Amino acid sequence: MTATAFDLSAAEATGLRARALDDGLVFEAPERSVYGLGRALTLPLPQGLADAAGTSEAVQALGRISDSADLGRRPGTAGTRPTGAGAGAATALPRAMAALPFDPLAPAELIVPEVLLALHPDGRATAVVVGDDPAELLELWLSDSPARTPVTALPDVFELRSARPHADYVERVASAVEEIRAGRLEKVVMAREVVITANRPFRQADLLERLRALHPSCTGFAVDGFVGASPELLVRFDGDTVESHPLAGTAARSGDPAADRLAAAALLASEKERGEHSAVVAAIAAGLSDYTTGLEVPVSPDLVELRNVCHLGSRMSGRVTTPGATALDLLAAIHPTPAVSGSPRDAALEYLGKLEDLDRGRYAGAVGWVDAAGRGEWWLGIRCGIVAQESPGRADGNGGSGGGATMHLFAGAGIVADSDPEGELRETQLKLQAMLAAAVRP
Repeated sequence: MTATAFDLSAAEATGLRARALDDGLVFEAPERSVYGLGRALTLPLPQGLADAAGTSEAVQALGRISDSADLGRRPGTAGTRPTGAGAGAATALPRAMAALPFDPLAPAELIVPEVLLALHPDGRATAVVVGDDPAELLELWLSDSPARTPVTALPDVFELRSARPHADYVERVASAVEEIRAGRLEKVVMAREVVITANRPFRQADLLERLRALHPSCTGFAVDGFVGASPELLVRFDGDTVESHPLAGTAARSGDPAADRLAAAALLASEKERGEHSAVVAAIAAGLSDYTTGLEVPVSPDLVELRNVCHLGSRMSGRVTTPGATALDLLAAIHPTPAVSGSPRDAALEYLGKLEDLDRGRYAGAVGWVDAAGRGEWWLGIRCGIVAQESPGRADGNGGSGGGATMHLFAGAGIVADSDPEGELRETQLKLQAMLAAAVRP
């Protein structure tokens, strides 16, 4: 099996991207984007992200894929060949993409696509093709065969319900506050689920397009029905430097400039919200300190403004000095952060396992990629939905039954000693709006 890199024309890149948006793997970040088509290889992580030996073996397996460093054109195609002795070797490294579960001990898998399209900041587009005959495989994906998925009507009848009554969530938050005031926890993040049932299947490309329009500063992603737009960078590792941009602390935005300025000022001044944020930053700094020197941590957080909320955020970076460290090692050192679990982490996870009574799956996990050199980029899997395309049909508005589709949405709020249970419910409702606005189009 060979990994070969080819440069692509703009038209070729556009076509492959469109196919990936339809039903492939998508990781569409503001600075760099990668897309996956087909599966050349699946690398299992049977004991999850927390198994250092398993993640190391996965990266080594990527490295064992034979690398053809000659980056060029297929016969009969147009285009220019990138210059620079290192261009081919650097670009030809195979990558694995994944959406990893929230539970770091849960089984997971990394997917090595047959074709990985990379759009570079300098405008270049390349395809890393993994297979026994990469040129032929790429031509197959670029051609009209296999046929594109037929276009069907969009869903236009929706039913929205909370998986549990609001009162149930409020009661669980109140119980968590009691645990924290008793000193058994410092913080715990309680999540809730909302279910959308539609008369026709949701289309991945349409969801991604709407999310991109609504949240252009976020990273859009899609992996096996897990679709969303994340504002939060967990780990970016370029082989030398690691970056992280944790978010914690939330306030609503109304669209009125004066009101939003007041809300932002209140968020920055809030002892509760700044305390939550500081706990997340401290935990990430502690996790990364085993791998880095000179980790730069801001003294005060910045504001990160999204469409309907703003968050406190801190950009962190440091030089990785541990030989052989990979993006997966760095991710495992900090995931799950207190922003989605709580603190102390082990106590919070134990509490959630007993009393949250919710299967998070990939929600609040990590979405991204790692390459054969151990470099990678991972974002927090939030502002998301899990699409189930085989749900029972529902009324289609004409007395019949549509094909049906169900999407499970999740959102959480950080609970501390002075949390107001009703206020925390409202925070989850704010966060759910990101995906609801993309999914429900009456």
